[in-house]
Amino acid sequence: MGRMVEEVPREGLRARMRRLRWRRRGAWLWPTFAVATLLDTVLLHYLPIAGDGPTGWVPAFLLAGCLNTIVVAALGAIGGWALRRRRPDLPKVVADDRAGTTLVLLVSVAFLALGLAHRPALREHDDDVAAQALAMRRWMASQAPREYRGHVAAADTLQIAEDLYRTCVPGPNPERWLCLYLDTSDRPVTARRDTSGASNARFDPRR
Repeated sequence: MGRMVEEVPREGLRARMRRLRWRRRGAWLWPTFAVATLLDTVLLHYLPIAGDGPTGWVPAFLLAGCLNTIVVAALGAIGGWALRRRRPDLPKVVADDRAGTTLVLLVSVAFLALGLAHRPALREHDDDVAAQALAMRRWMASQAPREYRGHVAAADTLQIAEDLYRTCVPGPNPERWLCLYLDTSDRPVTARRDTSGASNARFDPRR
């Protein structure tokens, strides 16, 4: 009887230790979520998955946080259920935690892959912007009236089509800008003057 009385607490202690170990194994999701969201924000800023430039820090953080939350909320339980079918010994909380952690990491991998895939398009856009700026400066140096040549540094550029830019230089009259259409579909970039004199802020693309 004395041995049986002593064994019961030992079994209870073992059970509590097992539960503690499972809890520790099932406590990776939210630390991973926090670190991955910060990492995704950096990835989206420096490796944007769309657009022509770096993603702003706030939009990148919101996109990363929202997508990670949606993935965990919508797919975490399903992933945990699928994992328990393969590993019936896993407690539900541990299976859900592992599935959610894996999904969050997969989101980071997806952001990285999409950012690398979009990088050539981003580099091509940067090359076009630089090429049209060079063509504008050359045209201004050779053909622009003198009153505009001193304002090239204040030039304003608007992309109005995939390979077409409109770059305007202010002059002494704030209502009259010197504007060029610059076609980057070929090299050297071709430049054509727009006689309207309207700044990009007042430009109507429908014309």
